[in-house]
Amino acid sequence: MNYYSTNNKFEKACFKQAVINGLASDRGLYMPEIIPVLSDAILNRKRIDIHEIGYEISKQFIGDEINSNRLQDIISESLNFIIPVLPLSENIFALELFHGPTLAFKDVGARFMARVLSYFHENEKKEITILTATSGDTGSAVANGFYNVEGINVVILYPSKGVSELQEKQMTTLGKNIQAIEINGTFDDCQRLVKQAFGDTELKKKLQFTSANSINIARLIPQSFYYLQAYSMVKEKEAVLFSVPSGNFGNITAGLLAKKMGINACFIAATNANKVVHDFLESGKFISKNSIKTISNAMDVGNTRNFMRILSLYNNSLEKIQKDIEGFSLSDDETKNTMKKVYSEKKYMLDPHSAIAYSALERKNKSGVFLATAHPAKFKDVVEETLQTKISLPDQLKQVAKKEKSAVFMSADFKSLKDYLLK
Repeated sequence: MNYYSTNNKFEKACFKQAVINGLASDRGLYMPEIIPVLSDAILNRKRIDIHEIGYEISKQFIGDEINSNRLQDIISESLNFIIPVLPLSENIFALELFHGPTLAFKDVGARFMARVLSYFHENEKKEITILTATSGDTGSAVANGFYNVEGINVVILYPSKGVSELQEKQMTTLGKNIQAIEINGTFDDCQRLVKQAFGDTELKKKLQFTSANSINIARLIPQSFYYLQAYSMVKEKEAVLFSVPSGNFGNITAGLLAKKMGINACFIAATNANKVVHDFLESGKFISKNSIKTISNAMDVGNTRNFMRILSLYNNSLEKIQKDIEGFSLSDDETKNTMKKVYSEKKYMLDPHSAIAYSALERKNKSGVFLATAHPAKFKDVVEETLQTKISLPDQLKQVAKKEKSAVFMSADFKSLKDYLLK
């Protein structure tokens, strides 16, 4: 399987090169040349085992670049936690993706990528530097997934006062090969700095860069697994509607990959006030904007990078995109009202991101599956204030809450980052 750049279909790489490079040389995102279609025997199963389907999908995207036994080990080690589908009503189901070590859906992709990259780095002498920007959960998932992995250093950029206290603790308290940089700016600034670093000739000569954001194809592929699993559990004659909290649009892109692989599904891109794709779906014009700070901070993205992949999947056809994806946007006050209502009526706690996805189904009066992407305890202050109740912290968060933050504070100019990386 070869992977092409979204900027130039003639710029190609094998899976290993695509993972290690992160971005193509022309700064496009890698996409598979062929999206495999799964057999009816698999798609018609009533319940799909996520490890089994993960192996079936992965081997088609990876080929013989990872041997079968190691690939099975990578999948079983990456997905060593439950991913349940819970009915909240007769027609609305929660796909709970927050049972991994950092209590967020990004554990799936980050743990898979860490093990894939470690496999490819065996017997290599030059260290790899993972440079990644985060609006919240990516940083903690990547930090945990790559912690203490030999030969790999991780540098995480996050916006100052733009993540929750517990999210910040998860990525600033590990030490060793994990370095956190607190940027005096927005997530868009962090993402811009990473992009500049990837394109800097001097840095590329001295450091072997890759990224662990959803721009890396190794993050995207495993996220398609849980769409297949959920689809097998709730599918009926009609298409399954997935409501997906969307910021950088990696998660929904993985769902669209699953659709191309054969599931009968359509999607709601559930966003907060940062709704550039929502506006595109209505107007046909994509206009990136400065990000707006909200209580659903992981979705505070004004320039959604994975949008390039969505355009590529649909050959730049607005009509085809609109057929499969509809937009939805919710304000902070409306998000809080949804959290209150669901807790009062169903005794179910939603974090501010999952609440937007739930509300999209309810307000559109449609049955379907919403992706519960983070444990509500990760947003303790907002959830407790909104619901007027105390949250019991899971063990993972109790341990990290006691630790001291260690991060480098930095302005949002590229020279500061470059000087730091060259030290």
